This record gives sequence, structure tokens and C-alpha cells, in this order.
Amino acid sequence: MSSRKTLFITGVSSGFGQALAQEALGAGHCVIGTVRSQAALQAFEALSVDHAHGVILDVTDFARIDGVVADVEATYGPVDVLVNNAGYGHEGILEESPLTQMRRQFDVNVFGAVAVIKAFVPYFRKRRAGHILNITSMGGTITMPGIAYYCGSKFALEGISDTLSKELLPFNIFVTAVAPGSFRTDWAGRSMQRTPRSIADYDASFDPVRKAREEKSGKQLGNPQKAAQAMLQVIASEAPPAHLLLGSDALGLVRDKLARVASEIDQWEALSRSTDG
Repeated sequence: MSSRKTLFITGVSSGFGQALAQEALGAGHCVIGTVRSQAALQAFEALSVDHAHGVILDVTDFARIDGVVADVEATYGPVDVLVNNAGYGHEGILEESPLTQMRRQFDVNVFGAVAVIKAFVPYFRKRRAGHILNITSMGGTITMPGIAYYCGSKFALEGISDTLSKELLPFNIFVTAVAPGSFRTDWAGRSMQRTPRSIADYDASFDPVRKAREEKSGKQLGNPQKAAQAMLQVIASEAPPAHLLLGSDALGLVRDKLARVASEIDQWEALSRSTDG
């Protein structure tokens, strides 16, 4: 990177947040990272006495977010880049999964991200500078059985990111939705919340999917450190993309999905046009 930046990253204790924080610190940047315990804070700050600063914050503690961001700006100076990484995966057949689990999924993955964005945007807008990275997923474009709540949350964050990029561009603020494929993080392991099975009709179609997902955890193709390096390239860019896929699996699956959508649009074009007038 050409210049030192200050990054605010939610969820630096694991996954992409941890990898990005480590790579950014290694490149000489300042990282302010959110954690959820004093022990995690101490572990994070041990990475760099001068440049790693921990903040204890649960992104669903909406009442605290504005105050935390104000304190960060006052204590550490202007934040250049906000990275909304905090999130988790929910797995469960939709019919079997309680609405309370969907609300929790959206509170963390969507409302938490939006609340942090809303806290930072006034500072970015005043400075006419800033970059927001929202970690979404290829599951914000494609879908797979058993992750309806998760995909729904990532579809939502994708749409919000794309709209926000248009709203903030006049102020020289960029928004990038970063959509990883399968990476060796804790997403499918300890971070995954799984709804117990209860309806036998789904046994044949879904149980093999759940088993395969569990067995694949930790063996995915994607390297989180390389993902972090790619994100640093995007942050350094003078014209960053509004959407970035990470991983060859994401490229293939999303391209296939878009091709199927285009084909279906063509197939039903006449009916679509018939509603005009």
C-alpha cells in the first residue's frame, strides 16, 4: 500500500477479520478491532503495541455503537476504512428453524453492520473520504439448501451495499461488498449455529448436505491470508470495485447463477413484457 491507513474492523478474533487485521498490521497500518472479551482484547493488542487497538463491542449492542465510534475517532484520529466483518452462519431447514434464529442472524449480519455504517458515515461525509468494506458471501448471490437465513442476510447486505455505494459516491466515499467463497475459517465449524433436525421428510435431501458441510470444514480451497491480501489491494485502489468475489469457487458458482438467471429472463421475456400498458 502506498500510504498508512487506519482501519476499523469488526470481529478481529477469528476468520477474515483476524486475517485482515494481521496483514494490515504487517503492512504498517493502524487497526482498531472489535472483540467481545477482555482476554480477546489483550490477545489482539499484543499483535502490535503501537498499532493494534482493541474495543470491546458486540455489534448487536446498538445503543453503544455511536458512542464507541465517537470515542474511537476522538482517541485514534480519523478512520480511513471501515470493515464490517462480524457475523456468523446459521444452518437449518427453513421449515424447522424458529423465527428467533432468523432475527438473531439478521441482527448480527445485517442490522449490526448497518448500525456501524450509520455511526461512521457522518465522519466520512464530513471529510469527503472513506471506504466501507462489507464482508458478504457468495451466498449473497447463490443459494444452497439449509442456509436460507444466512443467504437472506447476505442478500440483504449485498443490496444495502450496492445502494449505499450510489448514495455515498458524490462524497468520495467508496463501498465494496466482498463476497468470499469457501475459505478455511470457522464459518462451517465452531461459528456455525445449527438447528436440530425434526422433520423426517427432509432426511434424504438434507442430511447428506449437512454431513458434507461439516466434513469440509477446515479443508476449504480458500486461504484467509490471501483473501486479506486481496482486500488490502482493494483498499489501496483509487477506484475500488463495488463488488468483489474471492475464490475460484465463488467465481464459478456466481457466474453459473447469473447465466441461469439470464436464460430464465429470456425464456419468460414475452410474459414479462405483456404487463405493460
